[in-house]
Amino acid sequence: MKIIDNHTHLNDAPFRGKEEYYLERAQKLGVTKIICAGQDPEFNERAIDLAQRFDNVYAMVGFCPDLAKDYNQKTEDLLTEQLQSSNVVALGEIGLDYYWDKSPRDVQRKVFAEQIELAHKLHLPVDIHTRDAFADCYDILKHSNLEYGAILHSFNGNVDWLNKFLDLNVYISYSGVVSFTKATDVHESAINTPMDRILVETDAPYLTPKPYRGHQNEPGYARYVAEAIAKLKNISLEEVANATYANTVRAYGLK
Repeated sequence: MKIIDNHTHLNDAPFRGKEEYYLERAQKLGVTKIICAGQDPEFNERAIDLAQRFDNVYAMVGFCPDLAKDYNQKTEDLLTEQLQSSNVVALGEIGLDYYWDKSPRDVQRKVFAEQIELAHKLHLPVDIHTRDAFADCYDILKHSNLEYGAILHSFNGNVDWLNKFLDLNVYISYSGVVSFTKATDVHESAINTPMDRILVETDAPYLTPKPYRGHQNEPGYARYVAEAIAKLKNISLEEVANATYANTVRAYGLK
């Protein structure tokens, strides 16, 4: 059995200097590959470094919505350079966050759209963060060229939003939230997500799934996300692992 954690932050402080240890723990749980997500120039560079150090690590780099106010020609030039580094498989995470609202919403929308255009220019998929912003996210994606694909990271919407995004040929990625007892909308969405469009992730060190909720998350816990989906769909863990592995390889063009 092989599982891919398609969105994790092995480049974050809790893992610093212990990356190999956590990758070994992940292997023991069947998580054989991870995609390390950037969010700003420093985290992007760390993601690239990890992808160069470890054969089973890939990188995505981007400018997250919290920092959209700091996005300018200089940062775009640096991002363009980083996107052309070896083992970078996507532009992300990018998107909209109306919960924290750390950048003006109009600026978030502008920077989100600009980065989607950049990804298309470089023939890369985009990995998308959206919080309390489904309507604007959907509108931007609907009017964007998604020829090279898009992944909605840590999807937490209901079935109505799920179906709207599925109509745009977007992949849907579930985090530990899918294992939470009270996340009933997410449960229904996971049940209704087609097997050829579903991915698993940890978003570690955040959103730890059951049975380790309350503790620091780590890439290996993608196994428990897959287990939660298997239980919801009433299928085997192996079926979820095989489908999400194949979908992740296809969505990100992994080799």
